[in-house]
Formats: sequence, C-alpha cells, structure tokens
Amino acid sequence: MDEFKIESKQESNHSENAWLEGLKTIGLSLILAFGVRTFVAEARYIPSGSMEPTLQVNDRLIIDKISYDFEPPQRGDIVVFNPTDTLEQRNFHDAFIKRVIGLPGEQVEIKNGLVYINHQPLQENYIAAKPDYQWGPVVVPPNSYLVLGDNRNNSYDGHYWGFVPRDRIVGKAVVRFYPFDRVGLID
Repeated sequence: MDEFKIESKQESNHSENAWLEGLKTIGLSLILAFGVRTFVAEARYIPSGSMEPTLQVNDRLIIDKISYDFEPPQRGDIVVFNPTDTLEQRNFHDAFIKRVIGLPGEQVEIKNGLVYINHQPLQENYIAAKPDYQWGPVVVPPNSYLVLGDNRNNSYDGHYWGFVPRDRIVGKAVVRFYPFDRVGLID
C-alpha cells in the first residue's frame, strides 16, 4: 500500500510540473513577442493606395525598429511614423507610411512635375505619376523629414501637413511578407 501512495504522489508532482513548465513557456513566449514587437520589429499592413505602385493596398510588411538607433533615416527609405501634432489636431491617430524625400536642412521644392532638393531634380523611378502640383521652396527643419507618398497626386502627405519630427518615426519598412507572390525586400 505504501508503494501505491509513493507512485501517486510522484504522478501528481509530474502533472503539476508539466503545468508549471507549460505556463513558464507561454509566459516567456509572450514576453519575447512583446519585446520584439516593442523594440525590434513589427508587422504592418497598407490601408490605402498612397504608396502605389511600390506598396499595394493590403500588403503586409515587417518594420525594422532598431536600425534608426544607429543611423538616421535616408532619402528613399519607406518609414512608418506616428501622426505629427498637426495630424493629431486633425483627428488622425493611426500610423502613416511614406517615403523620406527631404532631409534636415535641405531645401525642397516641387514644380513642373519634379521634386528639387537644393535646386537639383530628384530622380524618382518609384512614383505612380509626376506631381501635378507646385509646393515650396521650403527648408526642412532640424531633426525633421519631408515624407511623400509614391502616389504623389493621391497621397495625404507632407506637402499638405508639413514635416515629420525624428522622434515620431517608428521604423523602416524592410520586407513584404504578403501577398505571397510579392514577398521580398522593399527597395
């Protein structure tokens, strides 16, 4: 009879240990997932056509959130950013995705269907159509960026509401993981 009691107690401890180990595994997984999403990378989707033809509506992307800790955004980067103060005043609260065009201290002007950076035309092979509007010239403030959509004539972007402060930039779009026929790095 004593042998039976010993075996039952061991089975009970094993069952409790399995539950405890399972809970530890789930807890660690949640902590790691939260940490990765908060500090390293996160998935985003494209809700509008403002970045066409580069990004299509419902594309799913991975956003790199750490590279800008080591180097500043570069012209041509596609960035996700939280709304600026101006956008928040206009009741925009969701993140935006646009392309960096103007860097801090640069003069930017849009005229005759071209973007000019410090009086030099910018070569843009990624836009849907040449801009059909005039804007600027303006100088990008320190620690800020001018961002525009690739679908220039159908994008609510910096030429409407101004510049994005560096501290509002969440990260850089690096990989499209859906749809499957367009999986790959984002140029």
